[in-house]
Amino acid sequence: MVTGTLRGQIDRIWDAFWSGGISNPLEVIEQITYLLFIKRLDELHTLEEVKANRFHQPMERTIFPEGADPRGRAYEDFRWSRFKHMAPAEMYTVVAEHLFPFLRTL
Repeated sequence: MVTGTLRGQIDRIWDAFWSGGISNPLEVIEQITYLLFIKRLDELHTLEEVKANRFHQPMERTIFPEGADPRGRAYEDFRWSRFKHMAPAEMYTVVAEHLFPFLRTL
């Protein structure tokens, strides 16, 4: 049984999805899974950056390349640590129109 603080956090997440128009629990789980995947990609990229800086070598594996995508959006904007601070409308645009097409190419 989930109680206390964790229950409150889960309720806030559920309310956020509900107010955004997603009421199907499977869709909520799907969206959370996508966000966790994107967060993990950012963590892996950050780990590679730290490793490259520590050993003064180029990165062995870059997930988010330098430059911009074909539509002109910087790949840096695709990182969880960047787009989580964007306004909801801009975040939606980045994820729907830029990030998902980019993920299909990985």
